[in-house]
Amino acid sequence: MFHLLLIFSCWMLSSLAQAIDGEDSRATFVLPALNALSDQTSISGLSSGGFMAAQYHIAYSENLVGAGIIAGGPWNCVASIPGNDLTPKLVNATTTCMDPCKYSWFGCPKSLYPNSRYLSELAKTEAERGSIARLENLFDDKVYIFSGLKDRTVKQVVVDQTVSFYEYLELDGSAIRYDNSVAAGHGFITDDLENNQCGLTEKPWINNCGFSQARRLLEHIYGELEVDVKELSGELIKFDQTPFISGEYSSLDDIGYAYIPESCRSESCRVHVALHGCRQGHEFLGNRFVSGTGYNETADANQLIVLYPQVKPSSIMPLNPRGCWDFWGYSSNSLPPYHYYKRSAPQMKAINQMVNRLTSKPTNEL
Repeated sequence: MFHLLLIFSCWMLSSLAQAIDGEDSRATFVLPALNALSDQTSISGLSSGGFMAAQYHIAYSENLVGAGIIAGGPWNCVASIPGNDLTPKLVNATTTCMDPCKYSWFGCPKSLYPNSRYLSELAKTEAERGSIARLENLFDDKVYIFSGLKDRTVKQVVVDQTVSFYEYLELDGSAIRYDNSVAAGHGFITDDLENNQCGLTEKPWINNCGFSQARRLLEHIYGELEVDVKELSGELIKFDQTPFISGEYSSLDDIGYAYIPESCRSESCRVHVALHGCRQGHEFLGNRFVSGTGYNETADANQLIVLYPQVKPSSIMPLNPRGCWDFWGYSSNSLPPYHYYKRSAPQMKAINQMVNRLTSKPTNEL
């Protein structure tokens, strides 16, 4: 009897701790079908989420109107040095695509940077093969790109090549907004005084630089927006991601989040996908990223549903201890043939299926 009481007491304490934290590890919702607008979807992300946003934009551009890439490199960045197939993709990810001159003893020549011209030619080849969308779909899209002057994690010379990549694909210059003059560290930018100082790079990687980056990027993509709300009308749901997971190395978490404004329960709204960075997912920060980055306040005033897919950490198989989005190939267990940059990649397919769920009609209307 004593042992049963002890077990029950521990369970009660665990439940109480979850209630106090406002976080329950269980997913309590199915991602709903909301008849959202299928031709008004956009995506953004920070750091590894920025790399993924760039990959997803190129792979699924026929379904998107724009992308926000914050401290992220160009599509398929780790393949950007021609003839460098022998170097492990993870090494390329942490050097070429983050700090190209990290181990250079002879200055920092451009030959060490991501090769955006070469990547643009690779993209044309992959589009012809059908592994990514037709590149013409990009021509009416808007792209917001950001790099902080004090970012030592993903250096500005890398993000510069993201801009060049889109230019090589012949996007109109007015379609690209490049914010590269803010003295920000590596983090998502807000106007919330409770967040880190602007120039810092530390947990939770959400910084106060005096403006809402969520609003800035969404306004670049969608045009003039209504003023952000101060009190949310809608609901932040935690949903079950497992129906969207394929492959044994996807590293996708069992749960995801979505913010649904009250008006989007009865009207067709747009969808924005917001991707966290490394160590910012549910298992590291709970719902801090999904609640504290400003997306919801802009979305609530502008008929936008915000989808927050989640990645979890994994120590081995796949090797993803920081819960990053896959931009170097761990979803194929870091072995060829690689598909992380293609439509067939498990994380990309999952995001697309989640968006398709939101844009589909409720069952009782089919």
